[in-house]
Amino acid sequence: MRINKYIALKQIATRKGADELVKNKKVLINGKLAVLGSKVNENDDVQVKEDKNLKAYKYYAYNKPIGIITHSPQYFEKDIKEKVKSLSLPKDIFPIGRLDKGSHGLMLLTNDGRITDRLLNPKYFHEKEYIVKTSNKLRSNFKQKIEAGVNIEGYITKKCKVEIIDNFTFKIVLTEGKKHQIRRMCSALFQEISDLKRIRIMNIALGNLKPNESREIKGKELETFLKQTFGSIQII
Repeated sequence: MRINKYIALKQIATRKGADELVKNKKVLINGKLAVLGSKVNENDDVQVKEDKNLKAYKYYAYNKPIGIITHSPQYFEKDIKEKVKSLSLPKDIFPIGRLDKGSHGLMLLTNDGRITDRLLNPKYFHEKEYIVKTSNKLRSNFKQKIEAGVNIEGYITKKCKVEIIDNFTFKIVLTEGKKHQIRRMCSALFQEISDLKRIRIMNIALGNLKPNESREIKGKELETFLKQTFGSIQII
């Protein structure tokens, strides 16, 4: 595959933009500078140097509070976009994905539209980790049942990882994101959720962020995140 098509498929740039990156010596294939028309295989090590003249992409971890709507707010509901405005972040920042009104925890904020499909498209598998509390005691076979896959209105959820913390609390790691998935899975297994908190997306952890606080993702943490997001192609 030609390098410009490869970069376009990875959503780093358009084919025309990829040609410009190659012309400006911004693309390496297995450590060597690419030239126009260079061929690349999926297993090749492709690196794209950031063009300082292009838009500066920013990434933030954000702790969404309970009661904040992340999509389609109704009249008088508190919208995450309004909350984010109070954080003095770049004006073009937007949230990636959803976290329902009654849930709280980690969301990713960015101005990089290239990663939206990579994080939300079900054909890509990215771990998301949650701590869930229930109002009724977890059943003895709960871990076995939920890890194997649960029938939620005709759809069988993919296998997941669960750690039981105590009689009313568990951690769960998903690689898919159906609407209200954890709540629907628990409901199908006769467990009622009293609290749901997302604590990790891929390698990005919520950490000690307080509700409505954010922190910039940078350095090695960002490098790992981008590598996991875009796969074999690296932005350096």
